[in-house]
Amino acid sequence: MESDLQPLIQALRDFAQARNWEQFHSPKNLASALSVEAAELLEHFQWLTEAQSRSLPADKRAEIGTEIADVFLYLLQLADKLGIDVIEAARSKMLVNAQKYPAPSPPA
Repeated sequence: MESDLQPLIQALRDFAQARNWEQFHSPKNLASALSVEAAELLEHFQWLTEAQSRSLPADKRAEIGTEIADVFLYLLQLADKLGIDVIEAARSKMLVNAQKYPAPSPPA
């Protein structure tokens, strides 16, 4: 898995290794942790209106940024454990989506 994310992935490996956490980082456990962090992200939007969710105060945006980082980091660790290049997987999925959901033709 070679990508622009490689330095961050290596930092995550080093961080886990230094704390002897690798033993807990099975794909199952990482997927579970990812799900929990995604729920914590969603919690910030619970009970907000559409308009409120689009105009968050700076402190709330910072809290949400932290949750987004948690989701991203667990996703990277999971992909790393499974040998999946996240950037390549995302590019491939976008191509599939473009074929599945073509953009409408502009009006003549």
